[in-house]
Amino acid sequence: MKLRRGALRAALALVLLPLLTPAGAVEPISVGLAIAGAAASALTGFISYPRLYCYFRECCLQRHEPRAAAALQHNLDKKLFGQHLVSKVVVKAVRGFLNNTNAKKPLALSLHGWTGTGKNFVSKIVAESIYKKGLQSKYVHQFVATLHFPHAHSINLYKDQLQSWIRGNVSVCPRSLFIFDEMDKMHAGLIDSIKPFLDYYELLDGVSYRQAIFIFLSNAGAEKITEVALDFWRNGRTREDIQLTDIQNALSVSVFNNKNSGFWHSTLIDRNLIDYFIPFLPLEYKHVKMCVRVEIESRGYAVDEDIVSRIAEEMTYFPREERIYSDKGCKTVDAKLDYYYDF
Repeated sequence: MKLRRGALRAALALVLLPLLTPAGAVEPISVGLAIAGAAASALTGFISYPRLYCYFRECCLQRHEPRAAAALQHNLDKKLFGQHLVSKVVVKAVRGFLNNTNAKKPLALSLHGWTGTGKNFVSKIVAESIYKKGLQSKYVHQFVATLHFPHAHSINLYKDQLQSWIRGNVSVCPRSLFIFDEMDKMHAGLIDSIKPFLDYYELLDGVSYRQAIFIFLSNAGAEKITEVALDFWRNGRTREDIQLTDIQNALSVSVFNNKNSGFWHSTLIDRNLIDYFIPFLPLEYKHVKMCVRVEIESRGYAVDEDIVSRIAEEMTYFPREERIYSDKGCKTVDAKLDYYYDF
């Protein structure tokens, strides 16, 4: 900031110069040239000083690593409910990767769980922790399988387009973030086209992909996650007792062998290029109530606990006998609030 203040003071001094000098002592043309020169010098200083330039324009890796990790931790702690594994693993993985100045490969996270458990929400928070504009950043790229890759007969075209898109964007910004949604609906074999970019290559055609981040979102494996959670519950253990080691290997095998998944027999899994398979546990009644409260507060209304309970009770829960987990997570909370509140 000292550079900016100095440049502005110099330009201001030149603007005031005619007022402090006897009339006729300075030619108007000379003053104009001097002011223009000072302005150009100041602008050059802005552009040549990265942090100052990035104050006005979005830059690749806009937030420095410690700030990005701190923002990620804060937002997950405050806004994500019932997902202790997610909070722990995502923060450690992203923080470690951002702080690693000599990463050997890109970071690849695969998020799995039922609808409404927070997968899209977490990918949004990760994006916002690195780039102020979040999902709207020009360095964050989101793909939705049913939208961007709908036709099975065009899979070879999609492969070429996907490789070209990733290559071009990483060339512009090494810290590009790629989010692949609906992996369970993606045509098998398509995602394998990005295998070279996730591998341990130092350079590919002169481009390094080692600073990029890839996040995959999928419902595949949700049954296995629920199975583990139910086992813990039936044995009198809390969901917080579940560790990543209790589920990660079984989850990766389940996804790899799921014929209805874009990861079916994928080389990304076979070659161990996915760094973490992160399970999103099904949400319970108490977690749904937390979601309702936060949504009400975000709209600027006082929390009415009666309405909170009524909305949570309207959700359907499974298994049929125990009724422990919301089958839609928190996904329909927003729509239900519209019914109870005259917004």
